[in-house]
Amino acid sequence: MQHGSGVVVTGMACLCAAGDSPAAVLDGLQSGRGGLVAASVLDSRALPYPFFGLAEKHFPGGRKHSAQDTLTLARAVCHSALAEAALPQHLLLEAGIVLGTTAGSASHFLESYAASRGTTPEQVAESASPTCSCALGADRDDYFSANLALEMDVEAHGPRLTVTDACTSGADAIGLAMDLITTGQCQCVLCGGADALSLVPHTGFARLMIYSDQPCRPFDRDRKGLNLGEGAAALVLESAEHARARNAAVLGHVLGYGNASDAHHFTAPHPEGRGLAFAIGSALEQAGLTAADMAFVNAHGTSTRENDKVEGRLLRTLLPGVPVWASKGGTGHTLGAAGALEAVLTLAALRNGTVPASPGFFTIDPEIGFAPTQSALAVSSPFALSTSLGFGGGNAALVLGRVKP
Repeated sequence: MQHGSGVVVTGMACLCAAGDSPAAVLDGLQSGRGGLVAASVLDSRALPYPFFGLAEKHFPGGRKHSAQDTLTLARAVCHSALAEAALPQHLLLEAGIVLGTTAGSASHFLESYAASRGTTPEQVAESASPTCSCALGADRDDYFSANLALEMDVEAHGPRLTVTDACTSGADAIGLAMDLITTGQCQCVLCGGADALSLVPHTGFARLMIYSDQPCRPFDRDRKGLNLGEGAAALVLESAEHARARNAAVLGHVLGYGNASDAHHFTAPHPEGRGLAFAIGSALEQAGLTAADMAFVNAHGTSTRENDKVEGRLLRTLLPGVPVWASKGGTGHTLGAAGALEAVLTLAALRNGTVPASPGFFTIDPEIGFAPTQSALAVSSPFALSTSLGFGGGNAALVLGRVKP
């Protein structure tokens, strides 16, 4: 059977609390490297929740506490992915760029809201959650500096798109990049996602009471909420013909993409996972594969009560017997970067033939009915699924594949 869309990966890079390359992150997740740190980079005394933070070396010149921090991370992984792809300059000129973010596009809201109140961003974080109305006073230059695709210092003259679709943004960026290639609009697209720590989500998740002051425990019976993380990931996608013509080394395949909305609730997933089921079905159909073909699922697994219950039940129903890997116990929830980061890690795990343990899990939740990976798991199938869910009812799924030996 002919599988997939003819879209291949020729370069990829990532960085997060667990490591600064795909191999380092997988090793860090297995060994437990990384971990929570105090949110000391934010002046948020009233909200002292820890997070999975990056070392300061990743912010040359120091943190700016603005969209520039997200831009710094995005540039780092984009240049690393392009270096691995070794794309000649004349071919790069024709490439597109599609990048996802959430906090990176909202950082300027807090400053504008604070100014309208005659206070400081830190005082806002202690007293009230900022709302979208604060964008009305936002500085226009600050707003456009958050458009990651436009701000990338890459000589690529194809389409440039920035995706802001909550926590599915990174996965959707990969899916849109795939669509640009399969529809013939581009032969090569640089895609991914990035988010640095910001007071906006830090405050928002605390106000929603889904932020944990302890290490998060995805799919665990005793999970109390998520831990935020920060990071970035990027992939260079090409049509198979384009990569073959330049004799590029192929790292993997993007075989299928699905996206659907729950149309149910602003923050809660549909209780039966309606949108996620549709997204998974669409991705598998495009890939020409079935659930039984999947080596594992890299689940969204945020460690919140509702997300994990809905996602876990659906995965158990749609993909019975397929191992589930939950990585956010070692990376934190990197928001707009999460879908891209987990796609890169899925491809890296497929290439290794081994899936790490799921950090933070101890006890099966009877409402979910399974345990994610508890130790390193050897996998033989060349295909895997990565799922992403977001506030507003967004759902995305990617079917990824490794290169045949």
